Amino acid sequence: MTSPRLFTLERDTDVSGVSGTGTVADGVLWPDGTVSIRWRGERPSTVFWESLEHAVHVHGHQGATRFVWADTPKES
Repeated sequence: MTSPRLFTLERDTDVSGVSGTGTVADGVLWPDGTVSIRWRGERPSTVFWESLEHAVHVHGHQGATRFVWADTPKES
C-alpha cells in the first residue's frame, strides 16, 4: 500500500454505552500499517494504533462495530 486509506467506524450496537450507534469515528490506515482514529460525539478524541488488527480487536466489539472503507486500495 502506497497511499493512506480512509474508513469510518459504523456501530450497530453500542456495547459500552458511550459512543452511540451509526458513524462513531473516522479513521486512516497509513502506508506503514499504523492507524489513526478520530472519535466523533460530545467528547471527541484521537487514538493511534500500531496496526489495523489491534484497532479492530479493541473497537470491533466482536462485529458490533464495522470498519467501512471509503475507497479501494490502489495498486502501485
